[in-house]
Order: sequence, then C-alpha cells, then structure tokens
Amino acid sequence: MPNSINAQLTWGQELRATLVLAWPLIIAQVAGILLFTTDVLMMGWLGPTHLAAGTLATSLLHPIFLGGLGVVTATAPMIAQAIGARQSRSVRRTVRQGFWVATLLAVLIAPLLYNAERLFLVLGQDPEVSALAQGYLYFAVGAVWPGLLIVPLRSLLQSRGNTTIILYITVAGIFVNALGNYALIFGNFGFPRLELAGAGISTSFVNWVMALLALLFVLFHKRYRRFHILVRLWKPDWQRFRDIFRIGIPIGLTLMAEVGMFGVAVIMMGWIGTNQVAAHAVAAQFAAIAFMVPLGLSQATTVRVGLAVGSGHPEGVRKAGWTSLWLTLAFMAATCALFLLAPGVLVQLFLDPLKPENAISFGLAIAYLGVAALFQLVDGAQCIMGAALRGMSDTRIPMVFALVGYWVIGLPVGYVAGFTFGLEGVGIWLGLASGLTVAAVALTIRFALRERLNLMSKAGAAG
Repeated sequence: MPNSINAQLTWGQELRATLVLAWPLIIAQVAGILLFTTDVLMMGWLGPTHLAAGTLATSLLHPIFLGGLGVVTATAPMIAQAIGARQSRSVRRTVRQGFWVATLLAVLIAPLLYNAERLFLVLGQDPEVSALAQGYLYFAVGAVWPGLLIVPLRSLLQSRGNTTIILYITVAGIFVNALGNYALIFGNFGFPRLELAGAGISTSFVNWVMALLALLFVLFHKRYRRFHILVRLWKPDWQRFRDIFRIGIPIGLTLMAEVGMFGVAVIMMGWIGTNQVAAHAVAAQFAAIAFMVPLGLSQATTVRVGLAVGSGHPEGVRKAGWTSLWLTLAFMAATCALFLLAPGVLVQLFLDPLKPENAISFGLAIAYLGVAALFQLVDGAQCIMGAALRGMSDTRIPMVFALVGYWVIGLPVGYVAGFTFGLEGVGIWLGLASGLTVAAVALTIRFALRERLNLMSKAGAAG
C-alpha cells in the first residue's frame, strides 16, 4: 500500500511506495499550474500591457495566498502522524480546525487584495498597469477561501493514500477555468467582454467548484465518511487550532519568502520596463511548471516522513527523504537541459516572435530562461528537503533558512547585479538563483543531521 510504513522496506520498495503516492499529486500540481498558465496565456492574447498587469496582480496574490496555504498545510504532517499512530479522532479534529484556520485567514487576506492598487503605485508601478491589476484582484479575491478550505481535505486524502481523486478534481478545474476565461475575458458564448476582470471571476468560480467536489467526496465516500468531519464543526479545539498556527506559520512564511522573492523580482522588473515584466512572466511560468513536479513529490514526501514518524521508524524517515531527493534531482536535470537547448521553442508558445511588439520581450525571455536553467537542481532540492523536515513538524529553522536565503542573499544580490552592475533583468534572475542555492544547501544539511539534532523525537513529542 502507498501509505504503508515498514522499517525493513528496501530502497526499491520505498521508491515504489513514494511513486505510487506521488504520481497523481505531481500530475495534479502540473494540472494546477495549468490553471494559472491558461490565465497567463489568454492575458498574453490581450497584449503585453495586460500580461504585465496580470503578472503584477499575481505577484501580490500568490505570495499572500501561498502564505495562508502554508499555514493550513500544517494539517498534512499532523494528519499523517496521527494516521501513523492510528489516532482517528485526532485526524477528525485536525481537519475541522483546519477549516477554522482557513476561514480566519481568508477574512484577513481579503482587505489586502482589495487595496492592492495603492500598494502598486507606492512601489512605483505604472498607473495603467496597476489599475488593470486591481481590476483582476477585485474578483480573484473570491478564490482565496475555497482555495484554503480544500487544503485540510487534500491532507486527509493524501495521508490515506488516495491521491487520484485530487488529480481528477484538478483536471476538471482546468477545463472549467479554460471555458470561463474564454467566455469572460473575450466575451464569447454571449457573455460580456470583461478582460482581466473576467479572468478573476473565472479563477474564483473554479476554486469553489474544486473545493465543493473535494468536500462531497470526503463526506460520501465510505472510506472517509466515518471521520464525520462536519459534525460539531462549530466546536472549538483551541489547542489544535494553536498547533496548526504553531507548525503552519513557519511553513507559510517559508512559502511566502520564496514566492515573495519572485514577486519582488516582478516589482524590480517593473522599474526597468513593461517588456521586462512580460518576459519575466513567460520565463517564470516555465520555471513554475517545472517546479510542480518536485512540489507534487514534496507532498508525498511529507506524508511518507510523517507516517514514519508517527509509527516510530527512523529508517523510514531516512529512506523517504533521500529517495524523494534523488527523484527530484533526476527530473530537474532534464528540465535544466530543456531550458538550455530549446528556449526559443518554449517562449514562442506565449509570445509570437513575428509580431514587432513582442520582439524585445521575446529576446529577454530567452535570456531569463537560460538563468532559470541554472537553478533547477537547487530549486527542486530546497523544495524536497523542506517537505521532509515538515514531515517531522520541523518548520521554524527551515523558515529562517528561507528568509536568509531568499531575502538576505537572493534579493540583494539580484538588486546589485541588476542595477549596480547594469545586468538588469538577467542580474535579477541571478539573484533568484543565489537565494535558492543557499536555501537548498542549508535544508539538505539539516535533514542529514536530523538524528544528531533529535528532530524525530521532537516531532513525536509535539504530536
């Protein structure tokens, strides 16, 4: 079984167990990024200004949303450890309190997104681009609550080894989003032409569809309905509520640190010009698509490590972590080669090089993609090692590593290289690469020293 834990599992058996659990999650993550890719693709059809506006909007939306998602993601190791210890009641309570946390975070996030235009202007962004970005966010804010509510449900499904349903729901979301975008952005099927606002409406609608599908599955499938996750939903469990924040806030800040680094890179690109922002959007999109494989694998890694911790098997922790790392490095080596060998083929999927208005953005995107190739291995490594540590509920020190790597090193290096040394966008991307490298090295060393640091025992005590 994919969620089995055995101290005597061979490396080959661990590899198989990880892949069985991970492959639907990986495809679901790739499918998930295709939701956003559809938005970027259709925004690009509106022109470079609209593409820049959509990119600016998501440079704020994604870090804030992922910060909230990271907090609720604390339910994943908590549920996995409870299942490993055969504590069904603990599973039920964690899911319920995950809903509470998701609701509170959605209420806190909404005002920030409703006032985004003011922030963009303060940060020196183009007024027209800022106004268009706010038009998207007015409606995309509706995606935050369902996007967070689905996380505890996904954590439960992952920990029970049932990941294919997550894939099916995400694939369904792609088709719904594509149709919604086509109808509302461009005014097809009798709908009004709403452009970026239409993309925001479609994004919110599809997140509600996916959240409701996941909820219905958990409520009515015989394997999960015994948890009765909605019974006494209003009943507080303050200790577990606090535990989610205790474990989850560092996870959220870690995700915000990385995504925020890329978001600030968009701001710095905006100081250079709209073409640079559009080129950055394309290159970052391919880097994000590649990252979905280690991201999906990392979710399985957290579950595998969490199950081993809950059942008291240090050898299971070791094999789960290193197996996932080598799988990730093998895949990211392939994407590195692709970015180096065929950047033009990739970029023309978003920007037509035959159109004169795309010429500058096209050339810049190819250059940025070349730098992205350099950090593929370390990007995958920092993702997997962070997930392995999360499986042991070790989140605070990894958060510090992320903050230092991304914000103390990555962004300053990018600023100096881009503006002091005149490398502009390429310099900013070199800064991103340096930040990811520092985080990857630090997280890998911490996982390697997990027994000396007594991390597994601390996780067991926390659970």
